[in-house]
This record gives sequence, C-alpha cells and structure tokens, in this order.
Amino acid sequence: MSSKLDQRLAPLLAQTGPTWEVLALRYGTAATSRAHSFLGYERYGEPNAPLQMDFFLWVLRGESGAIVIDTGYDPAVAERRHRGCLLAPLRALELAGVEPAEVEQLVLTHLHYDHIGNLGAFPGASIHLHGRELDFWSGPYAARGQFALLVEPAELAGVQAAAGAGRVRRIEGDAEIAPGVLALWTGGHTPGQMIVLVRAAGSLVVLASDAIHFYEELDRDRPFAVVSDVREMYAGYDLLRELAARGATIVAGHDPAVMSRFPRLPGALAEHGVTLG
Repeated sequence: MSSKLDQRLAPLLAQTGPTWEVLALRYGTAATSRAHSFLGYERYGEPNAPLQMDFFLWVLRGESGAIVIDTGYDPAVAERRHRGCLLAPLRALELAGVEPAEVEQLVLTHLHYDHIGNLGAFPGASIHLHGRELDFWSGPYAARGQFALLVEPAELAGVQAAAGAGRVRRIEGDAEIAPGVLALWTGGHTPGQMIVLVRAAGSLVVLASDAIHFYEELDRDRPFAVVSDVREMYAGYDLLRELAARGATIVAGHDPAVMSRFPRLPGALAEHGVTLG
C-alpha cells in the first residue's frame, strides 16, 4: 500500500466514526457520442457510437445535518446549452429532504457550469473550493475559448462574490470537510478538480465527480475529452484505482450506470436517485 496515500487519508484512517448516508441525485441527461467524449478517440480505431451522459449532484446526510456536493446546472442555462433537465436540481434536493437555505456546508468539486448553477439558493453555506480552481477561473487563461465555453460568467461572479464575503473556504491541498468527509485534489479535468471521500456505513464511498465522467475511463484508461492536464488526469485515474483496490466504492460523475449499480431511492426519487452507502 502507498504510504503517500496513507498520509492523504490520515484524517479518515484515524477515525472510526461518524458515518454518512450518501445519495446521488440525477437531474439531467444529454445525448452525446464516444468521439465527442474521449480524448483522441480516432486513435483507438473504433467506430463512433452514441453515448448517454447523465448529470448528478450528491448529498451527504448525517447527524449534524446535510452536506451538498455541487449544485447542478441552472435549468435556464441547461435549456440554452441543449441539456435535458429531468428534474430541477433544487427540486431534487427538496425531495431528498434538503432545504438549500439551511445547508451550512457546500463542496464545489470544480467550477464548470453543471456543478455550480443555483449557488444563490445556498446563502448561508460555507463553500469548500480548491485554491487552484478559484485562481484559474479568475486568471488570464479563463477567457480562452476552450475553457470559457465550459463556464457561465455570472456563476463565476457569484463564486467570487461569495469569496469576497468570506464564505469560501479555500483548500490548498487536501482538506477534511467534516469528520468522515475528506476532499482530495486530483486536477486533470480542471486545475482544481477534487474528489470527495465519505465514510459510509458499508464502505468508503468515493465521489469522483469529473475526475472520471464514465467508468470506461478507469476500465480502459481513456482520458475524457475535456481536460486541462492529461498527466494529472492519468494520475487521478491511478489514485482512484488504488482507492478501489483498498475496497472503496467509486462513483463516476456522469455515467448512467450509476443508476443501475446502486439501490434506487424510494418514492418520488425512485427515477432520479440512488443510495451509495
């Protein structure tokens, strides 16, 4: 086992509790293709084919309240970008028993539009965000075409306003969000991309967010098409594989298979959510 990884996991390894209930809420879907989704797909010598991409946000429920991981996309933004909205993200949270105005801790794994819409609905939340992500999107390269297409200026301004108000808890490396919840930096997809490790009742759950969009990225070592640093993306895959080898449950960020790999939530969320642990 990697001693370096042991050091990164120390806040979790040193504790025995508490545990969290972990939910994935699917709020949107879009039709794409394999060639559009995997970097340099033509090099694999395989025909193009349709591919479905689902959109999720995640909720941790525990004795101390709820922690929300990412906030989904704004339905109006989704319509303009031709993304299907199966259920408004805020409605999905409501059905999961989460009132955004009462959420005290929010983790933003990165700042693409489908992860930070609806931020204004969380006025009292402390926002955990990696410093490299915050710096990049306020820096000179954020306006370049390949990056700018992936964000909404008004939403980035909302993040900056929250930072100015002292609500952003800047993460410089890895960080313990709460007992049993650990954010690890991976980079790759974006400069400050993070994954979130959660101690659940049955196992350690790893919310990979966009460190892997699809399980195929791990299974076949195929980088996603949207990438800021390919080497960091590969290193992120290695980290996720090492966590899986230790028995952790890996949850991809956009793979429809999430809905079939895990038990469905009851009631109105049966078509939109699963329990991960």
